[in-house]
Amino acid sequence: MSNANSVHVVFGAGPLGLAVVRALVRRGRRVRLINRSGKAATPVGVEVLGADATAAEETRSLCRGAAAVFQCAQPPYHQWPELFPRLQAGILAGAAASGAKLIVGENLYMYGDAGRPLTEDLPHRASTRKGRTRAQMAETLLAAHHAGTVRVSVGRASDFFGPGVLDSVVGDRVFPAALRGRKASVFGNLDLPHTYTFIDDFGEALVRLSEHDQALGQVWHVPNAETVTTRAFIDMIFAEAGHPSLMSGMGKTMLRLGGLFIPPAREMVEMMYEFEKPFVVDHGKYAKMFGNHATPLREAIRQTLAWYRDYLHTKN
Repeated sequence: MSNANSVHVVFGAGPLGLAVVRALVRRGRRVRLINRSGKAATPVGVEVLGADATAAEETRSLCRGAAAVFQCAQPPYHQWPELFPRLQAGILAGAAASGAKLIVGENLYMYGDAGRPLTEDLPHRASTRKGRTRAQMAETLLAAHHAGTVRVSVGRASDFFGPGVLDSVVGDRVFPAALRGRKASVFGNLDLPHTYTFIDDFGEALVRLSEHDQALGQVWHVPNAETVTTRAFIDMIFAEAGHPSLMSGMGKTMLRLGGLFIPPAREMVEMMYEFEKPFVVDHGKYAKMFGNHATPLREAIRQTLAWYRDYLHTKN
């Protein structure tokens, strides 16, 4: 177990970083949050600092005295191959210098089109450029662990939703539409099963991984609520928002057109296999070791809608 008096360092103030912060604060931990700007909306008592996480000299200083370091930062989606490995290397250097555990939040791109439910023992067979980047980074992390450079544990999640999640396939194109009774826009075939991850379950899982030495040197799929079709998921969102369901599926052609003007949209084209076939994530390994704390789907949707109501009210 981590020393409760030690600092816990979180890199990245996006939805995952903030979910980890919330889980740590609930435990009464000292938290230091690092992002580029040095500004973030955090609970009282959280130290927020600005830094360049690719610079090892900076991360070594920021991680000094840490019990655990959480890597939740990422560069712009369309710049992953160029920037993401450098970002990870800087954070790894900081954790290694401090002797802290390094807990890394990842997605599932490295597996590629597996053609079966995803488990942690699948080989890395991605053919996409972002999938190959993820595979290389994951292999580098575990190699560093086995070399004794740093103690690493990896938590992987599917497409996520929840408080603070805007830039997601089930983010700001879905929840605001449901609240306003307008049409939601989602990717791919709506009638296929697709596992979605609630962001606070992801944050809680990463913190639990930091608390148990049994988690080290391994990959863990974080808990998710029951897998349903994307249509059923969107139906639940509209029902909880009090409006009839309205939705449309967006295919590769539309994404390519959008990508002419929006680089992140162009980057989604190669990932469309996730939405054109069943995409089911198995988290049995994690649940057996650390418990299945997945928030029931309707409750997670209610919490997300509540956050979006506040967000939209503040924005308008």
